Amino acid sequence: MGQQQLLLIVLGVIIVGIAVVVGINVFTASSSQANRDAVISDLTNLASLAQQYYRKPTALGGGGNTFTSWAIPASLDTTGNGVYSATVAAQTVTIVGTGNEKGNNGTSSVQATMVIGPDRITSTTINN
Repeated sequence: MGQQQLLLIVLGVIIVGIAVVVGINVFTASSSQANRDAVISDLTNLASLAQQYYRKPTALGGGGNTFTSWAIPASLDTTGNGVYSATVAAQTVTIVGTGNEKGNNGTSSVQATMVIGPDRITSTTINN
């Protein structure tokens, strides 16, 4: 009877250990996806700010149909979701967001790139 109880305890510990490992893996995958979604949301917000700047006349502090002098506001270049940088041309802005969580490969951070035109978001690329 003692061996049967010991076997059940060992089996219970193994099952609980497997459940903990599976739970950790699910949480890690979920946190990286949540960070990826948050970075894309921040990029969309920055795209909206860039397009507002593009459409606003220069007399009102805008770009007057050009992105040339637009920059990411200092309060938004680093957020709780990640770090953002922009490459600005006259008719396009490319914003790269690097998240705080590890991506699909498990070594480098979540990263997304968004290309913004005067009237739409041209492309969104998830790099990890």
